[in-house]
Amino acid sequence: MTDSRTPNALTLSQAAAAIACGELASEDLVRACLGRIAAREPQVRAFAHVAGEAALAAARDADKARLLGDGPLGPLHGVPVAVKDVIDTADMPTQHNSRIYAGHRPAKDAAAVALLRAAGAIILGKADTIEFAAHGRMAMTRNPHDPGRTPGGSSSGSAAAVADLMVPAALGTQTGGSMIRPGSFCGVLAFKPTWATLSPEGAKLFSVSLDTIGWYARSVADITLLAEVFEIADAPVPAPPPVQSLRLGVCRTPYWDRASPAMQRAFAAAVQRLHAAGATIVDAELGPDFAAINDLKEIVMRTEGRAAFLDLWKSHPTLVSPGIRARMARTSDRRLRDAQDAAALLRIGFDRIADELDAVLTPAAPGIAPEGIAQAGDPIFNGLWTLLHTPCLSLPVLQGENGLPMGLQLVGARYGDARLLAAAETVASVLAD
Repeated sequence: MTDSRTPNALTLSQAAAAIACGELASEDLVRACLGRIAAREPQVRAFAHVAGEAALAAARDADKARLLGDGPLGPLHGVPVAVKDVIDTADMPTQHNSRIYAGHRPAKDAAAVALLRAAGAIILGKADTIEFAAHGRMAMTRNPHDPGRTPGGSSSGSAAAVADLMVPAALGTQTGGSMIRPGSFCGVLAFKPTWATLSPEGAKLFSVSLDTIGWYARSVADITLLAEVFEIADAPVPAPPPVQSLRLGVCRTPYWDRASPAMQRAFAAAVQRLHAAGATIVDAELGPDFAAINDLKEIVMRTEGRAAFLDLWKSHPTLVSPGIRARMARTSDRRLRDAQDAAALLRIGFDRIADELDAVLTPAAPGIAPEGIAQAGDPIFNGLWTLLHTPCLSLPVLQGENGLPMGLQLVGARYGDARLLAAAETVASVLAD
């Protein structure tokens, strides 16, 4: 899958640095990415739309601006990025994998896309997604490691495109596990920041109190670069701490029995390697108050999902998939209020645990990507963290059956994104092959 000799194999931060110093032309990078897409898209099917000619024109403009010294260059100057097709782009379709929005062109960019462009990035295309990032029509995307397996969902195309070297970074979204799980299955870094630190304006929301825009890339430095572009923290990410100063918590969650034997073994081995390298490892298991946390997430998600899709269901009843309608289950107002109140208390409780740690370690998925693409895989190790509004990062440092990738998930306290990313750099360096 990899070829380090080609520009499209560069990480986001490597490509940005090479363009900034004149070692690489933006046009050459974009052409390499488009060449990779042409070669691999028939198998991987990561994109709903590729803006090839527009991206090349933007790349030529970026190269001219650098040569002419036309003002300061942004940190992503001339670097292509993909965008999940539930996030608005003014110059290309945003179709949500829905018959209702076929050919739809928004009037303006989503806030996250506008920030990418302001940093100099070039939007290469729209990545495929499950319908409305919720349910219903599945993405056509295949896992780049094994086309017979799911890439995960709903950010299917975004994860696969980055993993398959089609583009160095991509935006996705997470309601339950839609960022972290595809990252684990596809073997690429995935980051979901603290809820509401990046504006969701211009992205279709499924659950207003859960949905979070995140991003995929191929190194922790890339994830950090985008975190600073989006200004999600009140200070820059600090230098990676020495491993001997790391204090890491182990959290198997209430759902450990849903982790495959291969995941359980790989997770234990990673924890042991970190301990052997000098990190302090402590127990961070969740107490009995967290026992039904996934049930709380389901109540919130499905009830808010009803509000999110009610207008489409009423105005286009034959075009909303049965899978979407099944996600619109209404609960009583009192039950929703109780679930939201319980979630608020659990957020405070988890922060008290995580504030004493550099990161909490937990699986990113139950195991390797399941066979078939009719289902996106089990989000059981993701939804609880989405409900808690915590930052989460999946590192592709574990290996399962047949050499397929699995992710180690690092979780931090709310608004502890910068601390988490600094720790992740150290953890990744220890666990790198």
